[in-house]
Amino acid sequence: MQFVTSLKLLDTRAIELMGLWARMNDSELIDRPSMVFDERLSVVVGMLQRFSWERVEAGDASVRVELGGRITIDDAAALWKRISETLTHVEGVRQLELSLEQIQMIDGACMALLVQFRTDLRTRSVACEFSGGSAEVRRIVELYGGRSKTRQKRPVRPPVNAIEQIGSATLGVVGEINQILDFLGRLVASTLHVLRHPKSLNLRDVGRTMERAGADAAPIVLLINFLMGFVMAYQSAAQLKQFGANIYVVDLVGVSMTRELGPLMMAIIICGRSGAAFAAELGTMKVSEEVDALRTLGFLPLPYLVIPRMLGLILVAPILVLMADAIGILGGALVASISLDITSTSFLIQLQSAVKASDIVSGVIKGVVFCATIALISCQQGLATSGGAEGVGRRTTSAVVSILFALIVLDALFTVLLALFGL
Repeated sequence: MQFVTSLKLLDTRAIELMGLWARMNDSELIDRPSMVFDERLSVVVGMLQRFSWERVEAGDASVRVELGGRITIDDAAALWKRISETLTHVEGVRQLELSLEQIQMIDGACMALLVQFRTDLRTRSVACEFSGGSAEVRRIVELYGGRSKTRQKRPVRPPVNAIEQIGSATLGVVGEINQILDFLGRLVASTLHVLRHPKSLNLRDVGRTMERAGADAAPIVLLINFLMGFVMAYQSAAQLKQFGANIYVVDLVGVSMTRELGPLMMAIIICGRSGAAFAAELGTMKVSEEVDALRTLGFLPLPYLVIPRMLGLILVAPILVLMADAIGILGGALVASISLDITSTSFLIQLQSAVKASDIVSGVIKGVVFCATIALISCQQGLATSGGAEGVGRRTTSAVVSILFALIVLDALFTVLLALFGL
């Protein structure tokens, strides 16, 4: 079938070439001495032209050009010649319409010539627009900017009353709670699966998380807690001097750092560094469908992504808390020796009597719970991401805010519980 079609096309083309050759052999038409080069070019272009170009006077200072047939790159020379001839006869014309109704097909090269033709007419103060055409022709016209684009107005969002806002916010909260409960349920199931099949746990990420969240965060944790102990002792030194209670700056710094400020400041720094990083990493993996790829490969996302991060933070939390306590107390000792004339020996003796083992243990427990909370919230927010890069940023922000709120609430609960148990 294709062979027969090819033969028909070759036969048609041969007939066209024979007719063209016969017309070009007309010596009276081509070889007249009176014809200049442009006239001869016009004759040749007319012979080669396979489309129709008809100029119709539509009225006073108004012209309509009707194009028809199939216009391809082979007709570019003929089309450009017709355009040039039209441009030389536009005196007194104020409006020109290019009708594309009868065009069967036009390619990009010839469409670009028509668009340039319209631009040249507009530079000569002649209004020119395209009209009509099939769906395929209109698509080419719009692709090459042939039609003037109407400026689309941004849709105005209708106002939402207070009741609708409250309802939308409530539904959003219910949806978030549903996602959190679903995440916790799958986490419990994944933990049980890891306990039964320890090899399914991604242990390599545990060490990597300890390095990123522990070793890399140690300098900033030490610096912040040293400054906290230094500032707290410096601010209280002036007040304690008035009552001759200089030695009690040791109690103030020691107890506050071990019970409250040490674990809390450590958790805030971990939230800003690791919590945001976990949410952004998992969110990016979710929107780029890497999490789905893990499922396809037979890996469960929670044992492979979430549990290693949570274990890494939990294991590194006691070390960071103890380091934070020690460096904060060191900052207070520096102020005590400079501003209050307390020797290091006196400072250590008073510190032993003021700080109990329960204070240090409670601070370590707080740090572990805080780090577990950071890992859970950041991973849950990351795996709930949707909507591309904007969704990643939104979930990362939500993770940091939610973690900070949860840390304050947990710290208040620990304070109340420890007071009830007399610790």
